[in-house]
Order: sequence, then C-alpha cells, then structure tokens
Amino acid sequence: MTLLKIREMRVEFPSRRGSVVAAKDVNLELASGEILGIVGESGAGKSTIANAVLDLLEPPGIMPKGKVYLDDKRIDGLPIEQMRKIRGRRIGMIFQDPLTSLNPLQTIEEQLLETITTHLPLSDKQAHARAIEMLQKVGIPEPEIRIKHYPHQFSGGMRQRVVIALSLCAEPDVILADEPTTALDVSIQAQILDLMRKLVRETGVGMIIITHDMGVISDICDRVMVMYRGDVVEVGTTEKILGNPDHPYTRSLISAVPRPDKRMHRFPLVEYIEAAGTPQKSIDISTHWLGKAREFNKSNHKSDALLRVKNLEMRFRTVNSIFKSRRKYLHAVDNVSFDIKDGEVFGLVGESGSGKSTVARLISGIYKPYAGNILFDGTDLTTLKNRKAANPFRRQMQMIFQDPFSSLNGRMRVADIVAEPIKFHKLASSNAEVKSIVNDLLDHVGLGAIAAKKFPHEFSGGQRQRISIARALATRPRFLICDEPTSALDVSIQAQVLNLLKDLQEELALTMLFISHDLPVIRQVCDRVAVMKHGKLVEVAETETLFESPQSEYARHLIKLMPRLASLQ
Repeated sequence: MTLLKIREMRVEFPSRRGSVVAAKDVNLELASGEILGIVGESGAGKSTIANAVLDLLEPPGIMPKGKVYLDDKRIDGLPIEQMRKIRGRRIGMIFQDPLTSLNPLQTIEEQLLETITTHLPLSDKQAHARAIEMLQKVGIPEPEIRIKHYPHQFSGGMRQRVVIALSLCAEPDVILADEPTTALDVSIQAQILDLMRKLVRETGVGMIIITHDMGVISDICDRVMVMYRGDVVEVGTTEKILGNPDHPYTRSLISAVPRPDKRMHRFPLVEYIEAAGTPQKSIDISTHWLGKAREFNKSNHKSDALLRVKNLEMRFRTVNSIFKSRRKYLHAVDNVSFDIKDGEVFGLVGESGSGKSTVARLISGIYKPYAGNILFDGTDLTTLKNRKAANPFRRQMQMIFQDPFSSLNGRMRVADIVAEPIKFHKLASSNAEVKSIVNDLLDHVGLGAIAAKKFPHEFSGGQRQRISIARALATRPRFLICDEPTSALDVSIQAQVLNLLKDLQEELALTMLFISHDLPVIRQVCDRVAVMKHGKLVEVAETETLFESPQSEYARHLIKLMPRLASLQ
C-alpha cells in the first residue's frame, strides 16, 4: 500500500535576482514497510522535498506546482491547524541539526512529554514511562536521570538520539529522516539503524532517509533516489544503484566514498560537478605569508612529542546538592595519557559521549582539567596562571569545530572573522597587510577573495568549514585540532575539505589531532589512532595496525560495525 505520494513537485525560492528552483518536477512514492533513501550533494534539493511535504518551507520558499498525498488524501495546501495534526502524529520528522531542533530552555522530559501528550491519549504517568522507554531505545544511558537534563548537557551524538526519540514517540505512519546519523559514531549508528529497520518491519511505517552517508544507504534502504541540482537523475533498488549505476553523477558520487579497506593518498573528487568554490591556487609556499609558519614548524621539529597528555581527568557535575555526598559526577575523561609527535596526524575515535571532544577542549584551553597535565613543546599548559600567559600557546594551537555554522559569528563578515585572530595576536603591522593576508588565506582554502565581503549564512556547509580552516590558519599555528570537521558534509565536499587539510598539513608541516567517528576517514587521514571508551583510552596503535589487527575487543567491535558499500567490498 502506498503511504506517501508526490506528483510533479516544484519548489522555488524567489529573490530580486530571479527564482532559485530547488526541486524540479519531483515524483516519488513510498510504500508501507519501505525505506527509501535520497542522496545527492548539498543543495541538491533533498531536504527541500521533506520540508515541502510538511509545509515547512522557509520564506520565501513556495511550492507553485505539485501534489502531496498521504494515504491517497491530498495534504498540500491544508489549513495550518489541520497540518499541525499531521505533523508529529501522522508524519514524524528527524531534523539534521539536533541543537537547533531542540528547545534550549526546556528539559528533554518537557519536550518529550509535550509531543506525547499532544498526539497520544496517555496519562501523565504513562507519557513519562513512554518518554523514558524511548530514550532507552535510542541508546541513552541512565534515561531516568538524563531525561531531567537540558540539550546543552548532551554531546552532539546524544542530542541526535533525543531528536530521533522525539520523532518516534507519537507512533507516526511516515518518518522523514533528514541526516539522522550525521553526528553518530558507528556503534550508535548501528543501534539507530537497527531500531529504524525494526520499526519499519514491525509496524509497517514508511521511511524516507535523506543522507550523504552511502554506507547508511547500503545498510538500510530498499530503494534509492539520486538528486542533482533539484533534478531526480536516477531511481532504483539499492543493489542496482550502488552496484551498477547508470548515471555518471551516481558513479562519481560512489567513487568519492572513503575506502574502509585500504589507504589512499588522496580522496577521489566528484568530477561530474564543479568544485564548491574557487580552485585552490598553486603558490610558492616558501615566499608566502604562511611559509613563515612552515619554516618555523620545520626548524622546531623534535624527535620528542610536540604534545604530551598525562593522566588527564575531567568531570562534570550532573546532580547538585549542598551536601557533597549527594553530588553526582560524570567522568568524561578518566586518566587519559598519550603523545603526539611533531608533524604527525593523530586520530581519536570512539562512541559519542566517550570524551573525544572533551579532550580537544581541554587541550585547547576551553576547559580546565580536573586533574592531569598537558605539555605543549615542553611547557605544562595546566600551570599557566592567566590568559596573558596562555596567549602565545593559544596562537600556536588552533581548533576547527564540528559545526561550522555555530562556530562562526553570523553578524560578522568573513573578512572580519578571519582577520580577528590576526589582529588579536598582532601578526600584521597595518590594516592593509591584514586585508592582504585575509585574501591570501581565502584564496588558499579555495574560496577566493570575493568571499571576504559575505556573511556565513551565504555559504554552504562545506564552504563554511573552509572559512573555519582559514580562520584557524590565520595565526600560523603549529598544532591544529580538528573536531569532526567533515561530519555534516556530503561525500564530495568531504573529499575536497580532507584533501585541503592533507595539503595544508604537508605544506605547513602541521601537527594535527583529528577527531572523528568516521573510521574510513580516520584510516585515510591519520598516522596513529587512539580509541576511547567511556572516558578511557583502550588502545593506541599505528593506523594500519589498528585496522588490520586491533588488540582490544572494543576496537574490533567498532571496525566490524563500519558501514561498507557492496560496490567497494
């Protein structure tokens, strides 16, 4: 039985410079008990289709043409009050960004209960029990305690699990999942996909998964629809699309997926489309402004470690009380020790909530450790008395954050964002020199000097991440911390950004800490890898050694769960 049907859908975004067509005459059918995957580049129109179905297009978006049917009843153009009864109850939505789709002023309990009691005839006690049950189903530990917490008290992956629980709690007939596993590690991703698969098979719910993760498509979808710039270029069974695609764009897209089975020097690019930005300029790094950093980094390379972490601990209070005995703590980092050599790319992997990002924030000085030492080039950063003493080391250590949108000031132009660290650390003698450096940096990351006059919201996710990289390079750092730098990017933009980071690491002799839950990416990028679980290090090894013969049971478990495309096996 067909649950959802779309006919000739067209979505436009009018502007003073003409209309941008986000979806062109899209036709789609979703059957009961079926999982349909929609793949394509950022801006292909995937999320636009889901938003149009629920009448959630952001102004000035309009659907001038097309029809949407739910159980053979037309739902496009319904009055707002009737549409509200469909959202959540008949059609559930898992949004891409878990932080912006949760209310920061309400606890998780309040948000879950609001959804459950609005759509289901349950008492308060029954609704509370169902809320805890849903958190438990999506893999959140201690749900009775965590349900009382606010969104900011969860990691990115934990927030995504809460959003998934919210979408499932009212037992909808159709689920639209927009990048549901973006922020999840392989083990939690496997749990969530198993949960979704079980839900579809047992209840007959229809599900559309919008994702850039081809491994997820291979693992869970029955059929696949490939989109390119608003057009549907190919539709077929998962086996057909991934194993023997007809369209050149589909073939190119699959070739850009990082290989889980062997290491490659560079990531293949999606050649069917133009690169997202200006091609990176070929420059003589020895005479370039950034070349000073390269010479400094190379001249200061030592056989010893550049960064040494010793017995690092960090804990967060989860239950407060005036009595110390009644206080409860979450040990996010528990007695962690490792070294990172000069010029090395050191990977850090583990489940969401394992402490990876907390380690990065401790090293960068955002958090102050509860115990332990962080030595950078022989200096113990934990003994520095104030911000002034720490500034020279902060200049040498820069961080690229997971979410390129929230880490950039939306009210500042790109030129000011990139110039800010240059001015703060007094690395230029005049405003003219600052402007020249900013333009050079934007050229070097493939955006071009024209990007300087724009605001962050005018760029795609991949382009915003390039801005973050340019800002991080602005201080000519020795050590770069990359915290999930490609988790929200599709495979082609991911390939461009990772190739850029590889080039910069080689050109500037950078040392890097690379944090990711994407194991194929870790294999391609890193020299050595540390595996974390529940705040502890369980294994540290050379990258190929870890992937070929992991010593710990947990590392073997993670590697076994890596999604693999049938076409790459």
